[in-house]
Amino acid sequence: MFHLYDLWFILIAFLWVGYFFLEGFDFGIGVLTQVLARNDNERRVLINTIAPVWDGNEVWVVAAAGATFAAFPEWYAAMFSSFYIPLLIIILCLIARGVSFEYRGKRPGHRWQRNWEQVTFWTSLITPFMWGLIFAGMVEGIALNARGHYVGTTGDLFNGYSILGGFTFLALFICHGAVFAALKTGDELRARARKYVPLLGLVALLLSLAFLIWTQVNSGDGASLGVMIVAFVALPIALFFNQLGREGWAFIFSGLTIVAASAMLFLALFPDVIPSTINPAWSLTVSNSSSGTYTLWVMTIVAAIFSPLILLYQSWTYWVFSKRISVHHIPAAH
Repeated sequence: MFHLYDLWFILIAFLWVGYFFLEGFDFGIGVLTQVLARNDNERRVLINTIAPVWDGNEVWVVAAAGATFAAFPEWYAAMFSSFYIPLLIIILCLIARGVSFEYRGKRPGHRWQRNWEQVTFWTSLITPFMWGLIFAGMVEGIALNARGHYVGTTGDLFNGYSILGGFTFLALFICHGAVFAALKTGDELRARARKYVPLLGLVALLLSLAFLIWTQVNSGDGASLGVMIVAFVALPIALFFNQLGREGWAFIFSGLTIVAASAMLFLALFPDVIPSTINPAWSLTVSNSSSGTYTLWVMTIVAAIFSPLILLYQSWTYWVFSKRISVHHIPAAH
């Protein structure tokens, strides 16, 4: 029988997958400001490709965390206590990253701007790795006792599987960012981004193969296997379209790779939300960690009213800022 808590597991998975799709190229661009760009104007071009949308993209993670808190308070409590240090690092990085975008141009000094650019780079590098580590850890399971409390250490969260998950997320996001840079920029920067995509895509493909196959062997089923195959097929198609100069299609399939890879983790996790490595009977599931039926009904009504409005508004924002940006669009620095 299908329950409201099943619906909310799907909706929360949708929010996380959407966040990774949107923030994937966002973080990728942040990393590429120090890799792809050759001068200050090119770095400004890359930053301006995401300037109108980066803060809107982060709304998805706020919505995902808020929905988890309301629909699955036990899941939220276990996740945010057991992964406290990685999540704290993420929050600090997101704060510093937002400040770096806003403060970079507040003073004309070269050293001032370079320091903030380094903040953008490192926070964009660290955050995807931490997200990958956290979600890999949730799929693999952690040391939960009978009360749903984490009894392990922070060091226990760092193992071969979770670290591989971190590097896989990072590689996929950087590749996605390079495809987005090719889609949104022009002239030399566009051509250079297209040249970077094959190498970045190969690294992302190899890491994804190792991580997703490991996930499938440990926790997968028929549904997760099908989605895993979609991820493996989509990335080479994205690289193919990139070689043809069809950046729009390349971006769609690069995004599909991230969507499929992220969705596979939730499929491998369900019906658990956090498995216990001490005793499977102590695992948190969608049924034993959810809120009451009345709370879920109220949340469903509110989501049905406001979610379409938010999606329409964000889609309109992307449409308005859909044109390419080149160096000649950047005004001379004061």
